[in-house]
Amino acid sequence: MRSSNPVFSRRGFSRDNGYAGFNAQQPQAGGPAVGNPYAQGAANPYATNPYAPTDTQFGAPAPVRADAMTMDDVVSRTAITLGTVTVGAVLAWVVLPVSSTSYGLAIGAALVAFVLAIVQSFKRTPSPALIIGYAAFEGIFLGVISEMYNSVWSGAPFQAVLGTLAVTGATLFMYKARWIRVTARYARIGMTIAIAFIVVMAVNLLLVVFGVAGDGGLRSFGPLGAIVGILAILIGCFFLTLDFKQIEDGIAYGAPREESWLAAFGLTMSLVWIYLEMLRLVAIFSGDD
Repeated sequence: MRSSNPVFSRRGFSRDNGYAGFNAQQPQAGGPAVGNPYAQGAANPYATNPYAPTDTQFGAPAPVRADAMTMDDVVSRTAITLGTVTVGAVLAWVVLPVSSTSYGLAIGAALVAFVLAIVQSFKRTPSPALIIGYAAFEGIFLGVISEMYNSVWSGAPFQAVLGTLAVTGATLFMYKARWIRVTARYARIGMTIAIAFIVVMAVNLLLVVFGVAGDGGLRSFGPLGAIVGILAILIGCFFLTLDFKQIEDGIAYGAPREESWLAAFGLTMSLVWIYLEMLRLVAIFSGDD
């Protein structure tokens, strides 16, 4: 099984492609936890990997398929998507001045990016065109928003980039050191918190739009807004850990090389989430609203 929602979950590689993500089949009562990479004491989930045939003579694993996903594939695809986001952001920053028109274009670009993400999420196979298109429109949105923040809080985008890199690096270090262990329970609890957070933020937005909550409500540029921003960044880090786990298991399962586009897609969305929240946090702590 695989999750098909790029916003509320991190989509895993399909079981048909040799990888199940964190929605892996749960073990039956009294039986081995085969196929569940997060189950404690589970049998080797890679034993039945169709992309890792065994040597029938000696029973040893055969060489990895030439078309299996590797870390180099993930890195290169992620570089392409993040590069596209960066180019789109720089062009938007340079070409579009801060104005009501540019704000409208930013909202339109964000909506297009969201639609492309949803379309990709329901496809059985990754589409590089959709993923790169998402990255391009997301970049336009980020460029306009970053320029807007910079016009009020000079240097905020640069600080947000540094903060995003620091948070991402720290998350990766804790994951590789196994200080963070991505289990089925961890994923369920984290996703519950993430979905609840998004629902609350959506309600808060409606209250602000209709004038019920003033000064941004929970998203104000005060102490409460800072607390909410920190929580949002922690949720972004949670998404990153799911991405890291899916990439690690996808490579171990020998998922097809094309699935590296999904890995890049998930990482890009997580990093965009963290950057936007970091941008708000920098503005809040600048003390000039």
